[in-house]
Amino acid sequence: MIVPVGCPLWVLALATAFAVIFAKEVFGGTGMNIVNVALIARAFIFFAYPQVISGDGVWVATEQICGLGANVANVDGYTCATALQQIADTKAAAGTTLAATLSDGAVISGAGSATLSVSDMLFGFMPGSIGETSVVAIALGAALLLFTGVASWKTMLSVFVGGIAMSLLFQHTMPENPVAQIPFWQHIILGGFCFGAVFMATDPVTSARTEKGKYIYGFGIGAMAILIRVMNPGYPEGMMLAILLMNVVAPFIDYCVVQSNANARAKRVTKKN
Repeated sequence: MIVPVGCPLWVLALATAFAVIFAKEVFGGTGMNIVNVALIARAFIFFAYPQVISGDGVWVATEQICGLGANVANVDGYTCATALQQIADTKAAAGTTLAATLSDGAVISGAGSATLSVSDMLFGFMPGSIGETSVVAIALGAALLLFTGVASWKTMLSVFVGGIAMSLLFQHTMPENPVAQIPFWQHIILGGFCFGAVFMATDPVTSARTEKGKYIYGFGIGAMAILIRVMNPGYPEGMMLAILLMNVVAPFIDYCVVQSNANARAKRVTKKN
């Protein structure tokens, strides 16, 4: 769900095996891993086979497959760089024009790319990984996770708050950066932000477990994702690295919260005595 549709199955199998062994089994198996296993698999593909995960190449069927595709001249769809990648690749000369278009909140368009409307971004009619493009489908999944109590609404909400806060900060402080000038709501619905906030950041094994820690953990993910998008043009997504980083920091966040509560109780006991 978090890799391009054209990712070779052997690459996916290799990445899955790597993640299961080195991100889960070496830590003691299911429930003992400190980082999200699925994201480690994606990170493996990103660093070992970057040409597979980038989505820059265009793939078009040129022959029949199982009797299908007889009229290959009429192509229904094709793979290409995502909207965030197109914005990141925009040169400084064209960045101002693109940023102005984005600020209008109507469409996203880049050189050689089709125009994306708001409905395209919401329903997923745009390039991207299999499960990350449709905000509507992700919202249905979020409702199910919250209704069943599997995911924490505190973590989920904090991711969006952190992303929006960091996006607004960059929008007012970096007018020359085309990625920073993307409206905050487009930052949220583009790329893997929604999918990461709903299905990855809320992983009960690798996320913060204290109630206050969930707010800090989620806010850090959202803020870090936008920070990576804006400051690192070589990696226009940001959500994967932000979640993995906060996975590592989550135990420390819980430790600080627990210690803070212990110190507060100790002070109350001292005052009473």
